[in-house]
Amino acid sequence: MKKLTYFLIFALTVLVAGITFAQSEKEIKKDIKQKALKEARKEAKKLKKEGFTVAPGQLPMDKQIENTWIKRYEMTDDGNPLYFVADARAVGETHSTAKMQAYEVAKINIAEQIGSKVAGLIKTNLANAQLNSEDAASITKTVASFQSKVKADIGNMLTLFEASKNIDKNTEVYVTLGYSFNAAMKLAKEKLRKELEAEGKVNAKELDNILDF
Repeated sequence: MKKLTYFLIFALTVLVAGITFAQSEKEIKKDIKQKALKEARKEAKKLKKEGFTVAPGQLPMDKQIENTWIKRYEMTDDGNPLYFVADARAVGETHSTAKMQAYEVAKINIAEQIGSKVAGLIKTNLANAQLNSEDAASITKTVASFQSKVKADIGNMLTLFEASKNIDKNTEVYVTLGYSFNAAMKLAKEKLRKELEAEGKVNAKELDNILDF
């Protein structure tokens, strides 16, 4: 009888916790959407005033910007942004030229964000790894090299927003790109593990600890 009572109490506790978590998650999503909608209206009004329009067939500007702000606000379970997000503008003689330049600038920005984030995480792990100064310096150098090369390694990005306007005979394109935080961390771990294993400066366990992010 006691066992049955304990089981029922445990089951009830789990059920209540599950309901509370579901309600909390729902409230968080609602709050994110409200904040995103507020920011989207403000930004869309500003861009429309500047003369920006979206291409026919695309989502309305307000909706694109709202989706973009949702991506900015969303977080992973451990408090990191769910996406790296970057805006960029570029002016060109043609729409395609301006678009290509804007995409390149945004991609560079995201690559820098990824590189900085990874470098910071590894710096923290290195401080706890208690490696000798020579090995730590070698790893830091490898990480710095990764930071400079990450742009070439990242795959396709999400186009969260794209709009354009005419400036005399030229065109200005405004884009917002996004890249999954988890995908970026997976890429970083794979690339750095391969390079650090080749260097042979640390053993497997130390490597696991250094890349534990």
